[in-house]
Amino acid sequence: MPETLSAAERTDLQVGLRMAHPPDPGALAEERQRLAELDSAPRKTRWRAFAGLIGPGYMQSAMTLGSGTAASALFAGAVFGYQLLWVAPLAMLLGLVMLSAVAHQTLSTGVRPFDAMRRFAGAPLAWSWALGALIASIVWHFPQYALASAVLVDLGEAAGVEGLPASALGFVVLFWAILISSLYGRRPELIRVYERLLRYMVWGIVFCFAWVVLRTGVSDWGALLRGFVGFAVPGERNGVLGVTVILSGLSAAVGINMVFLYPYSLLARGWSREHRSLARFDLWTGTFVPYVLAASLMVIAAANTIHLDPAYDGTRLGPVEAAKSLAAVAGPAVGRVVFDLGVLGMALSTITLHMLATGFVACELFGWRFGGRKHRLAMLLPAPGVLGPVFWGDIAVWLAVPTNIVCGLFLPAAYIGFVILQRKRGYLGDDRPEGTRGWLWWGLMVGVTVFLTAFMAWYVFTQGPGYFGRLTG
Repeated sequence: MPETLSAAERTDLQVGLRMAHPPDPGALAEERQRLAELDSAPRKTRWRAFAGLIGPGYMQSAMTLGSGTAASALFAGAVFGYQLLWVAPLAMLLGLVMLSAVAHQTLSTGVRPFDAMRRFAGAPLAWSWALGALIASIVWHFPQYALASAVLVDLGEAAGVEGLPASALGFVVLFWAILISSLYGRRPELIRVYERLLRYMVWGIVFCFAWVVLRTGVSDWGALLRGFVGFAVPGERNGVLGVTVILSGLSAAVGINMVFLYPYSLLARGWSREHRSLARFDLWTGTFVPYVLAASLMVIAAANTIHLDPAYDGTRLGPVEAAKSLAAVAGPAVGRVVFDLGVLGMALSTITLHMLATGFVACELFGWRFGGRKHRLAMLLPAPGVLGPVFWGDIAVWLAVPTNIVCGLFLPAAYIGFVILQRKRGYLGDDRPEGTRGWLWWGLMVGVTVFLTAFMAWYVFTQGPGYFGRLTG
């Protein structure tokens, strides 16, 4: 395998996604010129200009703010109170170390990441990354539908409509997801509409849970602060291990399908080398801030209510029970509806993005045209998740905890591949990070990869299939 790409090979790989309607070259040229001029502008001026251009970062927060995050945050607060508030910020910080490298590599070269990993890190890692993203998108779909349909049932009850079938509501969610996800890739302006819709949903989630926390209040600010900085690892309570919830939170923050979707969403926007600073800003403001706010607010809300409820047994928490527990403090009607809408927004946004991710993976694996019929059909691969309400409706929240851990097992292969790519001169050329800063960044990437791999391996081998079976039983 040659260490460098020929000019013809690099041109072939710099086509990005096989878009049905690629971005307008003239508009992109103007945007690049504007960004180049902003390099020497004051920081506030750059940030103000960046705020009107962000988008891919919100796709990541919309994808990760789903049933996995909801389950991890609800159980963290319900079982352990404020002790695990540190998990969400740390998990996303670890993820941003890798996503920042992915953005730097993709925008510096313009090379499609799957082909880059296949050529420069090895085909086994590339295929493991792609197939892991595909499998994770399908597996994660089941708890999303179970959660969304259960919340819709509770919303119906709150409105006075009893007996809504959760299984039928799952198909309503599927129809909505197909409709919304089909916007992406048809025309450049529809991509903007799609990303704007996701932005509204993400901040809608944050505001819903902020309202619940304001209504419930914080009785012990010292305990809340220690929860963020104490890095407590609680033991077992009511059959739930602290490390189980911690690992679930780490896996939910940045999933392998999210890592696959992100660089292709950059290419779909036509971003390039001039967009690297914008991409970093986008990750912090569009991914880190809303994710940490939403996850932390959910932990606090659950700690203020469910954690103090002596009737809660510690494991079998359904969205209906969670909503009613919070509503008892936040208000019997409005509080319940606000909580349900927040959880529903998390599930719906993630379902559409999982469908989008499977479409991206299929395009890369089989060389299909993005936006074509085969691509549209591939987006339906996670659709069997609509059966989630049929089999696991009664444990709709808890189901996502073991699902997070299963899907998290696919992540190390992708991280190892990007660690290798970060030091490949033939791939990055003069854009390979050098000096103290470059080696520090690479060292952080290695540290994140080793930590997650070791933690997951330790958990699997020490807890064993017996305990994991009880998680899903």
